[in-house]
Amino acid sequence: MTSRRGFLKAGGLALFGIGMGGVPGFLADAVAGIKQPGLFERRKILVCIFQRGAMDGLMAVTPFTDEYLRTARPSLFMSAAKTSANKPLIDLDGRFGLHPSMGSFEQVFREKRMGIVHGIGSPNNTRSHFDAQDYMESGTPFQKGTESGWLNRAVGLLGHDGVTPLRGVSLTSSLPRSFYGDNPAVAISNLQDFNIQMRGNVNGANMAAKSFEDLYDQTSSGLLKETGKESFEAIKMLQKTDVKNYKPTNGVIYPNSALGNSLKQIAQLIKMNVGMEVAFAESGGWDTHFNQGRETGIFARNVNDLSESIMAFWTDIDTLQDDVTVMTMTEFGRTVKQNGTGGTDHGRASCNFILGNGVKGGLVHGIVNPLAIENLEDGRDLAVTTDFRAVFSEVADKHLRINNDKVLFPDWSGSKIGVMS
Repeated sequence: MTSRRGFLKAGGLALFGIGMGGVPGFLADAVAGIKQPGLFERRKILVCIFQRGAMDGLMAVTPFTDEYLRTARPSLFMSAAKTSANKPLIDLDGRFGLHPSMGSFEQVFREKRMGIVHGIGSPNNTRSHFDAQDYMESGTPFQKGTESGWLNRAVGLLGHDGVTPLRGVSLTSSLPRSFYGDNPAVAISNLQDFNIQMRGNVNGANMAAKSFEDLYDQTSSGLLKETGKESFEAIKMLQKTDVKNYKPTNGVIYPNSALGNSLKQIAQLIKMNVGMEVAFAESGGWDTHFNQGRETGIFARNVNDLSESIMAFWTDIDTLQDDVTVMTMTEFGRTVKQNGTGGTDHGRASCNFILGNGVKGGLVHGIVNPLAIENLEDGRDLAVTTDFRAVFSEVADKHLRINNDKVLFPDWSGSKIGVMS
């Protein structure tokens, strides 16, 4: 039997924006039920953000009292001292400092609604972006051939089959590895222009059909009909709301960036109550091999966009914050020692941020030992002291109430770290 992932790869289903005015007119008579109160029971929602390229956790959240780090990074090290000639780190607890460009995170951290996990990473020591991302998104760091992604399995474990095709939504141009699998998930690059295009040929169906209705009628593939029907119904749902003229709550202004635009659309979907339970977005540009910068530069711009986008989203969803948890992730960290071009190379552990009213916030969780060479992994990297699955499973268990780690992360049998209340 062909799996959904197998069909997606072979048949070439693409869900994406095609330009202004691209939605066919026949969708104007979309499903009327989207506006009906109680159509979808309000459920918990997990929003995951993948920072692709490997974020330097030691610069995002710096153990600023560590003299080994100061020596290893003569032009990148930042201090929390108020007398510093440069903009200081935001002192979180006397040991760790938040990069000043992430200042918008400070309030929710102080309010104990944001937790940080440091020393997090994969038990697989690959420094390949592609492999590390694949392992993290599949949730099986030593199994290359796993067909499903951990977020797709999470959708299935929630047990709400047949309710809505929008249970798992990725605000990306193509379906991420995290959502591969047999449970419904769609990729939408732009809510305003959400449409479907089929490429290739499946069981004799003409993929250049003039409309989705034509294609749906032509195909004899049961899986194509199933997958297509979900996406078709998703389009019809979205057409019931004027997404183009969406106005965020409280006058919120999102950063005009890929991540800002993605989170703005996720906020829209949450407010539309379309039955979404897991959402996914991406942030790129974290592979800082050269000219990483300190208070300014590539890294500072990236963390500013990350924090400002997340906090705009958080403020926008307002009264729905109890229903939502936001979690970031990145495939690995950077070397402790800076390189000769003012950057850092592929390392091992990094840190991540978890925002929500059910988070045990105001703390930097995890273990970061002194960065003396004898404590470094392979003599060069921040050691992985927290398996990413310990954190991902705890967030899913506590927030989504899944409680089935054997399915969610089949090769893992570790312990939670207490990042959730």
